[in-house]
Amino acid sequence: MTLEDLVHGQRANAALGWTLLAVVALSAVEGVFTASVLWRGLALLVVVVASLPALATRDWTAMLPWPVLSVAAIAVIARAVGLDPEAAGYLIVATLALVVVVELEVFTSVELSRRFAVAFAVMTTMALQALWTVAQFFSDRWFGTAFLRSQTELQQDLVVVTLVGFVLGGLFEWYLMRFEPAGTVTRATNSAGST
Repeated sequence: MTLEDLVHGQRANAALGWTLLAVVALSAVEGVFTASVLWRGLALLVVVVASLPALATRDWTAMLPWPVLSVAAIAVIARAVGLDPEAAGYLIVATLALVVVVELEVFTSVELSRRFAVAFAVMTTMALQALWTVAQFFSDRWFGTAFLRSQTELQQDLVVVTLVGFVLGGLFEWYLMRFEPAGTVTRATNSAGST
């Protein structure tokens, strides 16, 4: 298997994508044993959202480009080995937003320019971070966790996750310009003579 196969091969992309989703799902299972309810829910949400194209089309090869899913796997592996859990949280929230935007572009009739797709991914990242913050607030209140320690930290979280969203969006824009990933939809253009 060559790099060309991984980038352009739909079956290779799907196999690698499902493997990466399995890593994320295993992280959610690990969350059961560590009582990390919020993290487990977020990891499961990524798995469900990333699986939607395959479930909707009933085709296991209808999968996002594997580099998008690799970012989610990197985030859960980083958290599992004890690296900064906040950084892993920023990364997985931004990845979930990117997954949503890429699925809209690749698997639906929605057409987004590359720059708008990046901006939309950043806005979606900010919205998901706001929902994540609300979930953390209620977790602190109901389960006695200590996710939100200060107003300043909350504001820093919003700024950092926005920057991570920009970086991730920019990297994906570069990836799309450099490669044509497996699974992308080639849109037919109207010829000048058609009505």
